[in-house]
Amino acid sequence: MIWVGLTGWGDHDSLYEGSRSTSNKLSTYASYFPVVEVDSSFYAIPPRRNIEKWVAETPETFQFIVKAYQGITGHQRGGIPFTSRKEMFEAFKEFLGPMVQANKLAMVLCQFPPWFDCQKKHVEYVRLCREQFQDMDVALEFRNRSWFSEDYYDNTLTYMKQDQWIHSICDEPQAGERSIPFVPVVTHPEKTLYRMHGRNVYGWNKPANGEEWRDVRYLYDYSDGELEELGREVTKLSGQTKESFVLFNNNSGGHAAANGKRFVEILGIKYRGLAPRQLGLFD
Repeated sequence: MIWVGLTGWGDHDSLYEGSRSTSNKLSTYASYFPVVEVDSSFYAIPPRRNIEKWVAETPETFQFIVKAYQGITGHQRGGIPFTSRKEMFEAFKEFLGPMVQANKLAMVLCQFPPWFDCQKKHVEYVRLCREQFQDMDVALEFRNRSWFSEDYYDNTLTYMKQDQWIHSICDEPQAGERSIPFVPVVTHPEKTLYRMHGRNVYGWNKPANGEEWRDVRYLYDYSDGELEELGREVTKLSGQTKESFVLFNNNSGGHAAANGKRFVEILGIKYRGLAPRQLGLFD
């Protein structure tokens, strides 16, 4: 099965236009898509009550992909607000409890930063992360091209298969060392993740003076032709994995929701079990 969704649910304004209430955006979001990426967990580990609320607001079959906390993936600058690395991992896993109990946790996503290149100490740390999440499905995404260089391409994918990492296959700008190629290889028999970051080469590495990186890095609107091309790739690989999760992250200009809905149309998918659609103001 192919599940299509977006990264986050709060910033996709087109989903909430004409809605009588915008106070419960997640429920509205869940009337369009069956899966979402939780990215707030990257910046800080949310309180357990937040997770319980999200679980309660979504249909029984709804799925969450939770982005690992930045202290886990090395994005955190300075010290982590925990007494030890072990405490950090335990706190993150504990907050996931309600999702696990409700069978709504599709996977944890470990996205490593652009400077995290393929070298021995980084390979060892990736292994450590997998050990910490040994009882969970976990996806692995790199942002440094060295992992898929000619020297390491085969070894990277072989390792991911051996340690049962879910491959986060990315469509993103080809902008040198700080980007990775589209690598259509399944590494986990149960699940595969796709993240559509757009193809804005200009904004990927470094925004212009005065520009906030969030405003330009993911500023891209996929054409129908590009969505059809990506749809063929996802469909082709779907026979090698039980579930494919496709997330659109190209939302700097608000294009992710429309692209996600169009992708579902192109693939001819009809989802069951979505949340009831809210009536508009004039319905």
